[in-house]
Amino acid sequence: ELPPLLVKAHGGPTACTGSSFNPGIQFWTSRGFAVMDVDYRGSTGYGRAYREALKGNWGIVDIEDVCAAAGHLAEQGLADPKRLCIDGGSAGGFTTLGALAFRDVFAAGCSLYGVADCSALAADTHKFESRYLDGLIGKYPEDKDKYDSRSAIYSTDTLSCPVLLLQGDEDKIVPPNQAETMHKALLDKKIPTALKMYKGEQHGFRQAENIQDALNSELYFFARVLSPAFIPPGVPAFNIDNLEDARAAAAPAAQTAV
Repeated sequence: ELPPLLVKAHGGPTACTGSSFNPGIQFWTSRGFAVMDVDYRGSTGYGRAYREALKGNWGIVDIEDVCAAAGHLAEQGLADPKRLCIDGGSAGGFTTLGALAFRDVFAAGCSLYGVADCSALAADTHKFESRYLDGLIGKYPEDKDKYDSRSAIYSTDTLSCPVLLLQGDEDKIVPPNQAETMHKALLDKKIPTALKMYKGEQHGFRQAENIQDALNSELYFFARVLSPAFIPPGVPAFNIDNLEDARAAAAPAAQTAV
């Protein structure tokens, strides 16, 4: 049996993944998931040309690269093509939501304090990063059309797979309204989804109990929405909105196909 795959998109977006031991990766591999931690174009550590490939192209080349990584592993017979998942925090959450909205590669995803609306981020984020998106997308508000065309919140009509949203309620960099707005859009479209808001957390979770709960919640979410679904032992359950309705709607289609 081929394993499910979790593709991870790092934050930044001009940061990079690390090669040292990461218990957050070990959490998944010890539970039967294959993991691909992607340094998409724009990541640091590969020279200036590679990093500057993201200039003006955030929401394009990063999405292309995470999708290509997942497709490659599936083609090589190293991962189950029907159980490809993706997650990411902050800028990685933006890439995650974009990959789910603009591509038909992944079966489910999890955005941790991720960007759903680039225009709202440009207007609401803290002063230090208020012009950061000018180099990643274009000048705001002059290039607002680009901002909106790369924002998953404006493309929920092309999004059909389950999405988990994890957010800190004191986040000043990617404010909670990003996750709340995305959650409402997913609810309205009857897509299986859940939003967990962590009290007292900012941009990135720091309290041990919340870090543990976020990992367990993501595992539970994927276990319930992937097929075949299962309940991971010892993991706290929580409600997934629209899940039962989505299953009921899918059952007649499956019977018709048979």
